[in-house]
Amino acid sequence: MSILSNKHVLLGVTGSIAVYKAADLASKLAQAGAKVDVILTAAAEKFVTPLTFQSVTGRRAYTDADLWGNEAHVLHVSFGKTADLLVIAPCTADTMAKLANGIADNLLTVTTLAAQCPLVIAPAMDGGMFAHPATQKNVETLKERGAIIVGPAEGHLASGLVGPGRMSEPAEILGQVRAVLGKGGKLAGKKVVVTAGGTQEALDPVRVITNHSSGKQGYAVAQAAIDGGADVCLITAPTALIPPVGARVVKVKSAGEMLQAVLSEPADALIMAAAAADFTPKAAAKDKMKKRDGIPQIELTAAADILGTVSSQQPRRFGVVIGFAAESQNLLRNAAEKLQSKKMDLIVANDISAADAGFSVDTNRVTFLFADGTSEALPLMSKTEVAEKIIEHTARLLE
Repeated sequence: MSILSNKHVLLGVTGSIAVYKAADLASKLAQAGAKVDVILTAAAEKFVTPLTFQSVTGRRAYTDADLWGNEAHVLHVSFGKTADLLVIAPCTADTMAKLANGIADNLLTVTTLAAQCPLVIAPAMDGGMFAHPATQKNVETLKERGAIIVGPAEGHLASGLVGPGRMSEPAEILGQVRAVLGKGGKLAGKKVVVTAGGTQEALDPVRVITNHSSGKQGYAVAQAAIDGGADVCLITAPTALIPPVGARVVKVKSAGEMLQAVLSEPADALIMAAAAADFTPKAAAKDKMKKRDGIPQIELTAAADILGTVSSQQPRRFGVVIGFAAESQNLLRNAAEKLQSKKMDLIVANDISAADAGFSVDTNRVTFLFADGTSEALPLMSKTEVAEKIIEHTARLLE
């Protein structure tokens, strides 16, 4: 996650049973390359020790004792000036009230007042406490000042009740962190449409014709575009993946549905990472086909040509159009033909016959072919890294 590399993230931890999730969040931030400094309130120390966070971040964790130590006159000011982001997770009703009213009576709250960076808050408390008018007023006050509130989620609470109050999962908070840090990036102010997944063409009410696409590369591209500050619309065929936080998601099934979704989303850039069907049944059976009736004869016809339709429209709906060529033979020749026939600015060619690249796996080995005749071959890398390369070129082409 290059967007988090060497970023200074302050993680405030307050007194809630959800501190176990905070340790996971601290670990994920550190693994993503961030320099994570953790500040625990006195109540948080009742649930967990600073050593837990030091173990997962490799950095010292701070407590109220440090407010009165040798660094007291500069510690919170230093944090406030150097931090790229302040995350408080979990954040109790008490701490939210202090932040809303400017009360600075511990290291975390005084640091928050001194901070000059974005603030992300993940509330955690009993459902009745969160729904209380006083808490809701504090939430609105913090939002008005620019704080990003993540959650809380609904579910089983420590009190035994069920309702909104659970701290959001670390993955969701991490996604929000990325979206916040991406603001002002190289794609700020741009709208990017990304398609992902393998479309499904109905044979009958039960069966479909589809392909091996997992959607991983398309979802990675959507995340990279969010990291770049873009307004992202993710048009996705069915997958088992969780969409990146910050993307507006449009769910479709068939290539025809995907085409209609793409045409309804004019944008600065279209990145067609989906494996859209080339063929579709001429007519889907109204009822489930039964084995006892014998092997059906299925007549196929051409599926909707999304890139072909986009390229033929005038005026051009998208400033930049990027597509993929998943080939099992004559990779570069077939990709070059598709690049020209579909009038794209860039095509990403990948050999799906390779065991370590293409469908389902987490890595890819691709070659970029550009409309001006140049090309760039990339070594085997993660799909996240490939996505970041695609977004780099998207930003360059938009210039």
